[in-house]
Amino acid sequence: MTETTTQQNTQAVTAPKAPVASTPARTPSSRPSFGGARGGSGAGRGPARGGSGSSRGGAGKGGAPRSGRGGAGFERVKPEFDNKLIQIRRVTRVVAGGRRFAFSVALVAGNRKGSVGVGIGKAADTAAAIEKATKNAKKNMIKVRLTTDMMIPHEVKAKESSATVMIMPAKGRGMVAGSSVRNVLELAGIKNVRAKILSGSKNQLNNARATIEALKQLRVKGAKSTIESATKES
Repeated sequence: MTETTTQQNTQAVTAPKAPVASTPARTPSSRPSFGGARGGSGAGRGPARGGSGSSRGGAGKGGAPRSGRGGAGFERVKPEFDNKLIQIRRVTRVVAGGRRFAFSVALVAGNRKGSVGVGIGKAADTAAAIEKATKNAKKNMIKVRLTTDMMIPHEVKAKESSATVMIMPAKGRGMVAGSSVRNVLELAGIKNVRAKILSGSKNQLNNARATIEALKQLRVKGAKSTIESATKES
């Protein structure tokens, strides 16, 4: 019995051991690269999201400029006539259901080359009122008779409602005028002129209209003879 046990223990000790599988060592080249998926260095993220601006079509880094509003290819068209607000009021109209509020706008429009006009417009909001006033000013626009150096040829005086305005040429003085009279003369393109409001009226609209009536009275020397000769030839 003892010999049998000793023999079994000897066989167990002398039995060859099973080979152990060796784990291969990791090398830097065998590790998975997450740069393209996670954008570690930014290389994988750029093409996917259009970092260079080419896929979005925007004005990004290295991309072409936008052709829409605010881009390099957009050029704002300058309007033919400039305008200046001289009066804006909130008016009320009483109806059966209550009061209706609106805005009344008066402005001066001109091209600074001899054409000028005064217009008024009324609407529920200021933007629509300004648009209506601009159309009305263009409709009532006049052509001022000026000399070659953009001066008025002689003194004029006009009255509109309670406003009275006198305009005189002033060579070398520049623009000497105030209130809405100055706005009308500037947008008409008149230079070296002096204006005076003879009345005590503070109404901007009446002063502007009086200025327009005064400018209508201008007569350039030789204009009448030119018209008469053209009529006789026809």
